[in-house]
Amino acid sequence: MTHAKKPQNDNFLRALLREPVDRTPLWLMRQAGRYLPEYNETRRRAGNFLALCKNPGYACEVTLQPLARYDLDAAILFSDILTVPDAMGLGLYFADGEGPKFERPLREEWAIRDLTAPDPYDHLRYVLDAVAEIRRALNNSVPLIGFSGSPFTLACYMVEGGGSDDFRRVKTMLYDRPDLLHHILKVNAEAVTNYLNAQIESGAQAVQIFDTWGGALSHAAYREFSLEYMQRVISGLKKTHDGERIPCIVFTKGGGQWLEAIVATGCDAVGLDWTTDIGDARRRVGDKVALQGNFDPMALFASPAAVAAEATRILDSYGAGTGHVFNLGHGINQHTPPENVSVLVETVHGYKNK
Repeated sequence: MTHAKKPQNDNFLRALLREPVDRTPLWLMRQAGRYLPEYNETRRRAGNFLALCKNPGYACEVTLQPLARYDLDAAILFSDILTVPDAMGLGLYFADGEGPKFERPLREEWAIRDLTAPDPYDHLRYVLDAVAEIRRALNNSVPLIGFSGSPFTLACYMVEGGGSDDFRRVKTMLYDRPDLLHHILKVNAEAVTNYLNAQIESGAQAVQIFDTWGGALSHAAYREFSLEYMQRVISGLKKTHDGERIPCIVFTKGGGQWLEAIVATGCDAVGLDWTTDIGDARRRVGDKVALQGNFDPMALFASPAAVAAEATRILDSYGAGTGHVFNLGHGINQHTPPENVSVLVETVHGYKNK
């Protein structure tokens, strides 16, 4: 599939590659979601969240909704990180008010040994069809971001059977039977690499690895069980497609202390949560990577003046020059006032580097 034309607004891709931009680009993690009334209406028509994810037409519709409302610099594929373990046969479902669950979590050694990486063109075709449909609908206006969960973050859900407050099961396995966890992670790394490459081939122009739970690990365990496998993914990713560079972003929530180690994976950009000062992070990484972040999503509940002041503080902290993609430090909260997102977008785009 060929999409060789560059987007009319390519500031996001340029910033990721630390090339000059005419304004600081921004997109928001979970920018298509429950804070938007139009999203809730589409989800109601789809029937439920999984039906929304698995229908390329609906996935395209909700991907484009925030771009119709806000002047954002990138679209991100509407999907869920748990599509990969679902494609491995774990039986994903969403319990009302409880979030994602798996019917067949990885508890038995035989089930772990039997785990294999799915063929994305077979078991995740609906995602790839959505990517292609979104690219056509965007018509080269802004770039499209593809994504996956990190091998470790996926393993947390696969072993716990859903979300967790303490990751007791997966951490018990990590300390008691590291061989089993390493096997899961090895399969996950292969699955994520294949999945992201298939998204790139279908039209994604940048990819992000969401390591949501990497920050829950000890210092030594992070390097062995999360970083090592993200590095495997990055080394296996297509770096170019249709003659264009495909930048890769790594986001470990709570990962600020490992910034230099994350940079060493070979990624093009590192996502930061709000606990890391972006100016300090820029001094630490020098010119090795771009930085993405790192507005506290809860600040969007404050007054418009406070939203603008906090955004300006982050932009001032980063300083002049390129290499900053403005974003939240985690996904947007479902109760966020949509009008405050307008204030954020206008503040970032109106900011003049001193």
